[in-house]
Amino acid sequence: MAKQVEYVDWPDALDVWTPYTPAVAVRGGRTVYFAGVTAAAVYHHHPHRPEEFDDLPEDMESQTRAALENLRKSLESVGATFRDVVSVGVFLTDASDSASGRVRREFFGDHRPASTTVEVVRLATDPRCKIEINAVAVID
Repeated sequence: MAKQVEYVDWPDALDVWTPYTPAVAVRGGRTVYFAGVTAAAVYHHHPHRPEEFDDLPEDMESQTRAALENLRKSLESVGATFRDVVSVGVFLTDASDSASGRVRREFFGDHRPASTTVEVVRLATDPRCKIEINAVAVID
């Protein structure tokens, strides 16, 4: 069955742009779950070696862009694009920094997957990481 995606907004939703929709209903297609990515190289040693993270950008904007480029590579590895993403999880160490939202819009455009954003004390990869993004996509 070919993929059918329905983006569901509430009937009384305000007429404002948001980067997400409250619900996404999918029929058919192939569902792919993507691990969280940061600005760090996806393939690194475990346990982590701090020196492998020395080249991380320091600001939220650059880290968000790098994380989304890593997500793009994961999407492309299964023949998907950002338009195939139906759900996104965003974990930030500083939710008051709005740069991540601006950068996310560059990558997703007007596409609005279901989304959850959470502020965390730190990410498990390296204390210098400021953002981690995971996703679910449905492809034909």
